[in-house]
Amino acid sequence: MTDPRESVVVLDAKGLRALAHPVRVQLVDLLRKHGPSTATRLAERLGVNSGTASYHLRRLGAAGFVEEDTERGNARERWWRSVHRITRLTDEDGLPDREPEAVLTYMQSIAALYNLRVQQALNEMQTMPRPWRGAMDLSSHTLRLTVEETRRLREDLGEVLARYRRDGEQAPPGAARVYLMTQVLPEPDTAEES
Repeated sequence: MTDPRESVVVLDAKGLRALAHPVRVQLVDLLRKHGPSTATRLAERLGVNSGTASYHLRRLGAAGFVEEDTERGNARERWWRSVHRITRLTDEDGLPDREPEAVLTYMQSIAALYNLRVQQALNEMQTMPRPWRGAMDLSSHTLRLTVEETRRLREDLGEVLARYRRDGEQAPPGAARVYLMTQVLPEPDTAEES
């Protein structure tokens, strides 16, 4: 099995079409976040029936995003695990031009997942310990950048994030899972062809 903490998959057309569904994006996210699980447990978390979760897990399995965890379960219980830790969509091979609808659907599914995370955190904010509430941040910064500066900013942010990533390491006492969602988006009315 591939070590999911280290693996990155760059989407091709087949993978993009397989992930271009909100339930599939959420299933992969849950398996990456919480580890192996069954379709029934995943369905409960997503608020869908287990048949729906099973169907989407099989589609994800056929595309190579998840696999059956044969070390767990029995004849009645089928366990699944994520195969990759990170999924990337790049523009290098022209995939957004060849599969515009699938790219849009995939990106909308990712945006919906991020919005769900924000809403869940806000819904729990009043019961969060005060220090964690004080550490939260929802902010927006408008910058005027060139395409090259925007790429460099994205890379710089990735380097900062890498310093804090503890995949496979024991977290220090008091650590909690923290989501950092960056969105580097050109403003439609001001983006010019370079």
